[in-house]
Amino acid sequence: MRLACSSQQCKFVHWNNPIPVVAGLVRCNGQYVLARNASWPPGMFSLITGFLEHGESPESAILRETEEELGLTGHECKFIGHFALPEFNQLIIAFAVEAYGHVKLNEEIAEVQLVAHDQLATFDFGCLELTNTVVSHWLKNA
Repeated sequence: MRLACSSQQCKFVHWNNPIPVVAGLVRCNGQYVLARNASWPPGMFSLITGFLEHGESPESAILRETEEELGLTGHECKFIGHFALPEFNQLIIAFAVEAYGHVKLNEEIAEVQLVAHDQLATFDFGCLELTNTVVSHWLKNA
């Protein structure tokens, strides 16, 4: 079902297309960088995310977000997959990002947690089911 104008002259349809969002599972110096958004409760960590901007490729977007949110320079990104997040009407385009540098947080991120590869498989993402799905997909296919 879509909202549409009933006028024969108008023919407007509200398509309600999903919003593209990039997500990055960032690894720097051999450890994965999980981030806690400044608006989240303590102990809740996930991937970094950001909206795809006009004219930007998903790969460029996640490298930009890596630098903006973590202060790290991404030099390689590998596609993990795309995932629907219907409750926010978003299409998540996930990447594994290899980065270098020193973490320098922006105002969006309250803190980070660094985890080794073997810790990532058992990390408790709590209610963030999509994060767990993305990470599991990466670990299974990497």
